[in-house]
Parts: sequence; C-alpha cells; structure tokens
Amino acid sequence: MVEALREHAPIIERLGGATTPAYVYDLAEVRANHLSLRAALPAGSGLYYSLKANPHPALLREVRAGGALPEVCSPGELDAAMEAGWDAGQVLYTGPGKRDQDLVRALRLGVREFSADSAAALDQLDAVAAAERVEVRALLRVNDDQPAAGQGLTMTGVASQFGVDVGQVLARPERFAGRERVRVHGFHLYMGTNLTTVPDLVDQFRRSVRTAVRLTGALAGHGARIEVFDLGGGFGAPFAKDGDPVPLHGMKAELEALFDAELPEPRPAVVFETGRYLVGTAGTLLTRVLDVKRSHDRDVLVLESGINHLGGMSGLRRLPPLVPHLVADGRTARPGADQADERDELVDVMVTGPLCTPLDMWARSAKLPRVRTGDVLAVPNVGAYGLYASLLAFLGHPIPAEVVVDSEFPERAPRSSQLRFVRTGQ
Repeated sequence: MVEALREHAPIIERLGGATTPAYVYDLAEVRANHLSLRAALPAGSGLYYSLKANPHPALLREVRAGGALPEVCSPGELDAAMEAGWDAGQVLYTGPGKRDQDLVRALRLGVREFSADSAAALDQLDAVAAAERVEVRALLRVNDDQPAAGQGLTMTGVASQFGVDVGQVLARPERFAGRERVRVHGFHLYMGTNLTTVPDLVDQFRRSVRTAVRLTGALAGHGARIEVFDLGGGFGAPFAKDGDPVPLHGMKAELEALFDAELPEPRPAVVFETGRYLVGTAGTLLTRVLDVKRSHDRDVLVLESGINHLGGMSGLRRLPPLVPHLVADGRTARPGADQADERDELVDVMVTGPLCTPLDMWARSAKLPRVRTGDVLAVPNVGAYGLYASLLAFLGHPIPAEVVVDSEFPERAPRSSQLRFVRTGQ
C-alpha cells in the first residue's frame, strides 16, 4: 500500500486525469484475504460476509465466487446480495430491530433464516411468518455475560441492543425455544470487532462455544434442536493506515482443538462472519489537495475529501479520530513520524476536508511531506467502512467515483462508477 499512488496513477489518467476523489478496489486483494481466512478456519466451517463492510457489486461478486454467504441487515443489503447472484435462501438476515414490512418483503423474496435478538423479535417473526403461511429458522442472538479482551468495539457483556442476556435465557428458556412458525435452530454470538491477535480471537470463540453449549442444554428440554453455532468474527484489519490484515497463523489448530474438546455430539455446524478482513485492505482513497495555507502559525491542508468521504464512525465522534496515513507520490506520511526520505522535509500540518464545519477534521497534528495544491494523495486500507460508512449526504458534495481493478490480471480494464444507492422498494 505504500506505493498506492504510484500504482493507481494509470487509473487516474484513464479516468481523465482529474477524476478525484476516487475509491479504488483491488479484487486480487479480496481473493488473497479470502484464501488466508479460509486457511485459518477448521475444515467444514461456514463463512458469512457482512455486507455492511462494503456492498459494492463487484466486491460482492468476488466474495460470492469465493464461497461466502451473505449476512444482511436491511432491505437495501438484501437487494444488493441478490443482485450479486446469491439466492434469497442463502441469506442470513440480522439486525436488532426489523420492520414488519421488511420481514414480509424478505419472506416473499425467499429468505428463510433470521437472527432474533429478543423474545419479542421471535414473536414478531412468528406473526409475520404465519401471515405469509411459511416456516422459518432463527438463530437466537446472545449477549454473553462478559466482553472478550482485545475488541475494537465491544458488542457483548454490556447493556446492548444486540442479543438476549444469557441470564434471561437460562431463567426462562421456554420463551426462547421457538414458536409455531419459527424453529430456533442455533445461536448467534458476536462478541466484538477488529481483534488484532490470534489469542484474543481464540479466547472469544472459546467463550462463545461454552456459552452456546450451556444454552443448548437449557433449550433442549423445551423442544429446541440446536444445529448451528454462529461464532461471529472480529478478524482484524488496519483502517486508513498502512499494514496488512491480522496474521492468523496457528488459529486453525487452536480452533480444531477447541472444537474437539468442547463441541457436543452430534456436532453443530460452526459458522463465522467477517467484513473488514476480506475487503478492508482492498480499498484505497485517492483525493486531491485543494488548499495549503497558514493560519495562526499552523500549516493547514484542505483536501477534497473529509468526513463525508472517509468518516467511518469517527465522523460521528463515536470512535477515536481517524488520523489516516497519507501517501504522496510514493512517500508515506504517518502522523507522528519523525523521519522520512532524505529528499522530503516533514512539516506539522492540520489535515481537514472541504466541509463547512470545524468537525471536518482528519488530523489536528500530522507530520507530512510538503505538498502543493493540486497534488493527489492516497489513503490506504479503506475498503471496509470507508465510503459506505461516511456522511455522504452532508452538504451535498460530489460522491467519489469507485474504480475496480484486478492487480492479478492487470490487462483487465478498470471500471468506474458513481456510488449507486441500492433500491429499497416494497
């Protein structure tokens, strides 16, 4: 990724030279990440791709070709999955709150597996399924007692919209064993996101397996036949910084030993979920410098992209600030770096976007090589939670182009498109 700008210079030329900002997605990187993750999971494990990471059609087709199934949580994501070639019967429909009309539409399209986060959600799904005269399967999402270590974003072990507390299930298992039209056939445990070591990943999966085994016994006495453990994911990858996905060496052997020791017989199917691990390092944002100025003894760099194009959740002040790495003509500038190529002079700059709000800030203090108005910079590793997690509608600036390349087959011409909001019609 250090050479991101140099690699993508021909793309900019083919697009007309001035076509920035642009997200560039490399399908070869998606394939490589997919193969790495598959090799790190026990044989026979299922894998879902979470469309929330990036629902671009070309990336979805590549993920589908690798054998992953779609995990969606909205009508738009369901449409995107089906347009990419998945059958509705392959979809896992999740989310802590679902509208009746969205469930009806999903059922009519053929979706038959859902994740339910409460007893009320099971009641709702049962009522809608009865009205549509169909039967469905459900994974009961579980909020475990304690969070796992090393999470980028905690999703369990705390008060949450996600899942049913373990204590509630153990106290009243009959409420969660199923309904007339809903067969609870598994558990959905997703403890957190972006774990960066194999020990942390294995520890969370061990905790999830043990919780699922306890709950299997509790629900068995009320007619539930548990066949699936969805252990979630959390496989880490860098965001807007140099680096590679978390190395997963040794994880397969540890998980195989865990499953041999802990899974009940007959063994349930084990599935995992991922988003960022497959596509995070496949994306680069190219953006142009609009202004370089001096203000109150500070150098200020104004880019054509801000939190509207690369906000992530930090654009909402919900996560630490981005402070992305920037690549200028092959020179990587890391915030806080104290040295660079001998030909470069590092300067301390404030990095902002073009929006009319002081909140549009990428870095208050970053050491960067000197750049000029008109230069094109690159931000690496933004294929997940980049464009599709940003404040696109705010202030109405143009939406970045999206370019798909395949570095394994460079003879394939790059394809450009503007972001297309997926339809959500009824």
